[in-house]
Amino acid sequence: MSPTEATIWPMIAHAALIFGLYILLSTRRVGAVRDGRAKAEQFRENRDEPAESLVVKNAIANQFELPVLFYAVSILLYLVDADNPVTVAGGWLFVALRYAHAYVHVTSNRLRYRRPLFIASLLVAMMLWLWLAVWLALT
Repeated sequence: MSPTEATIWPMIAHAALIFGLYILLSTRRVGAVRDGRAKAEQFRENRDEPAESLVVKNAIANQFELPVLFYAVSILLYLVDADNPVTVAGGWLFVALRYAHAYVHVTSNRLRYRRPLFIASLLVAMMLWLWLAVWLALT
């Protein structure tokens, strides 16, 4: 597998995380309705979301914030041939940190653990953008 092809796999792995979170959200919402803790209408109107599904809903929203910059830089690295084994490793590290962040978010939801994971993924994304800028400046 070339580094160029390898650049795409972390994006696929991140998409799998999002799909998994949607499945978890659905499971938790159905469970809340079955157990009588919520009514289906609550989800249609986005009001009074039970805590166990609210954390998943928020975890999904988080996957469309910082990761947008990750997708953009990954695609740009691919397009300008600036990807290499180090950027691929950075992509995998970013995705691993997003998995860990999402796990904390949907389990304990402790900021003490979530925040460092977010900051680490932010730094990885920043380094990928920095590499792209250096590559473009030098070529």
